[in-house]
Amino acid sequence: MAAAPAPENIIEVRGLRTQFGEQVVHEGLDIDVRRGEILGVVGGSGTGKSVLLRTIIGLKKPEGGSVRVFGQDMLALPVEERRKLEQRFGVLFQQGALFSSLTVGENVALPLVEHAGFTHEDAQPLAALKIALAGLPKEAADKYPSDLSGGMVKRAALARALALDPDILFLDEPTAGLDPISAAAFDELIVTLRNALGLTVFLVTHDLDTLYTITDRVAVLSQKKVLVNDTLAHVAAVDDAWITDYFHGPRGRAASLSQPHAPRPRSR
Repeated sequence: MAAAPAPENIIEVRGLRTQFGEQVVHEGLDIDVRRGEILGVVGGSGTGKSVLLRTIIGLKKPEGGSVRVFGQDMLALPVEERRKLEQRFGVLFQQGALFSSLTVGENVALPLVEHAGFTHEDAQPLAALKIALAGLPKEAADKYPSDLSGGMVKRAALARALALDPDILFLDEPTAGLDPISAAAFDELIVTLRNALGLTVFLVTHDLDTLYTITDRVAVLSQKKVLVNDTLAHVAAVDDAWITDYFHGPRGRAASLSQPHAPRPRSR
């Protein structure tokens, strides 16, 4: 019987060094993201989870190392080629980052106008489609961000992230601040979109329920590097103080026990 082909890495980061002034955030960090997977990225406060995301998408220039996406060296590409590559990314930032002076429909249409050359009129039907894909009612298009609940803001930001039909979806704490029901519904939506659209998802989160429910693998940032990047069962079994506290503390045990196929928590 032929061996299964090795998973294709859609993102490869090698030897990454990032810093702000004298503060080094990452040193010699390596991480792979496989095509079609949902990768959860976790770590303690200050480990640079969001910094890693921003570095991969090109908002933060690293001090060393390489970032390859779709086989292309992001740091070596000419500006125009890099911009074209970045249009294959969809990004949902922590607070949604919607323009408060624009309606939801205008927010979602903006990337189509700015990057795809659509007129405002032609962008409206596509924006409406993305709003529907994100699980919002069509009347949400005419509302301003201030008129929306927290869960609706997240979905509106997701609709904008989907505007250009991305290959990779980057999500930075997408369920932060949501009640458990809204968070669970958002998790289910992400899996549905991944399966339907063939997306790869890079997910920064601290939400244990999200990790146990939707991730294929989990990467743990610690000591300026990726300590482990594997299935949740293997990650949770690593002998490390932070992993033990995180995955086997009271909240970790509760999240584990709520999932019938999740690894059983260790006794403490």
